Amino acid sequence: MAMRDRFPDLPPVWAAGFFAAEWIVADVLPIVAFGQPVTALLGAMLAVCGFAIAIWAAIWFGRKKTAIEPGETPKALIVEGPFRINRNPIYTGMALVLLGVAVWLGALSAVIVALGFPFVITARFIRDEEAALRKAFGQKAERYFAGTRRW
Repeated sequence: MAMRDRFPDLPPVWAAGFFAAEWIVADVLPIVAFGQPVTALLGAMLAVCGFAIAIWAAIWFGRKKTAIEPGETPKALIVEGPFRINRNPIYTGMALVLLGVAVWLGALSAVIVALGFPFVITARFIRDEEAALRKAFGQKAERYFAGTRRW
């Protein structure tokens, strides 16, 4: 299924929605405000690390010449680079960016919103992607799943 057929149900769109929700709740309902220069710096560092992990993982899709878009048939099982540590480094990178933004905003409510992102992404994308990998790569995928954490 082409990305344009799935739009707007795509991980970056979900991440943008979570980003907007974080911003709104931090402003309207901060619950506990903890914004300090050190938390802003920590948040920025988390966000930069998240971007770096996501880009590193995306490079591997190009190296392996397999589709990065959700819903496409995988042509390769990527187990190198960041995929040695985590089965979903792009989503993990997005989650770190969202957590970094929440910490940078300095509001507990924003952090709570950010913590919901992995659950949504798992339900909307990861389960289907893992099923596609099982179908395409069978036991090889099962061994990879058994030895590598999802998040």
